[in-house]
Amino acid sequence: MNLLKFSSSAVFRNGHSKSRRAFLSRLSGGVSLYVINDAALDYMKERGLPSATIGKFKEHEARIFSSAEDWERHLQAVGLNELKVAPDPVLIASEGALWGAIHHQGLLPNTVIVSDDAGQFRVGAHALCWIHAERLVHKLIAANDRQRNAIEIAKRMIWWFYRALKEYKLAPSAEQAQLLRARFDRIFKRASTGYATLDRLLRRLFRNKDGLLRVLERPEIPINTNASENDIRAFVTKRKISGGTVSDKGRDARDIMLGLAKTCMKLKLSFYDFIGARLGIPGPNIPPLASLIRQASA
Repeated sequence: MNLLKFSSSAVFRNGHSKSRRAFLSRLSGGVSLYVINDAALDYMKERGLPSATIGKFKEHEARIFSSAEDWERHLQAVGLNELKVAPDPVLIASEGALWGAIHHQGLLPNTVIVSDDAGQFRVGAHALCWIHAERLVHKLIAANDRQRNAIEIAKRMIWWFYRALKEYKLAPSAEQAQLLRARFDRIFKRASTGYATLDRLLRRLFRNKDGLLRVLERPEIPINTNASENDIRAFVTKRKISGGTVSDKGRDARDIMLGLAKTCMKLKLSFYDFIGARLGIPGPNIPPLASLIRQASA
């Protein structure tokens, strides 16, 4: 299940996989397109694909593939299907070509993906949810008073820093961003807290510094995924009550209707009035949601 959430809309999409390739396919707008361009090649390089393998794509004249079948034939032509190495060159090349297709179509310019650090979402400009980060500390189980005290101090410092980020979003400045980066280092780069498990967790969070501090570069983005979690709760509740759908058509219909209902809610529209306007039932004249979303985002 993927929920693509924007400030004034929500899109629900179910699929058979939670992989990064599936997520990139969703981001490409449902278009079956694979493109080898600078964005695709940079993606392959960042994911550790060998230079010799990347060179095969650079040397080949074909760069745009309009179907999965065409792309698979191209992979065979450059000999990637024959390579049995790690990382999987077919997987990374396919992800890169999908990322290239997103850039080729001009989709999602300047977009930041905010996630709970699940691997499939780590693409492009990526930010991490602070609530999920603190939850890792909250879940630690202390064996003695010293460890409990270390956990409580770490939690207080994280929430203190979280409040400082919320204040920064209201009045961002280069000077304040520099101070917050230094404060982040003091919190997560401490030599020892007296609790080895907590020390390892803080070092892990420190390695995620770029994602956790993305808001300093882009203060307009959220610092948690609470809004997305709330949006998807309706889907989870419905699934618990009625179970899954019988067919793919039923799944698509459910996802579309949930997306429309949530989008109407964000735009402060009556969902019933919107459906009535689409069906020609006498009532308020509601323009297409696409135009209303553009107005709200302007």
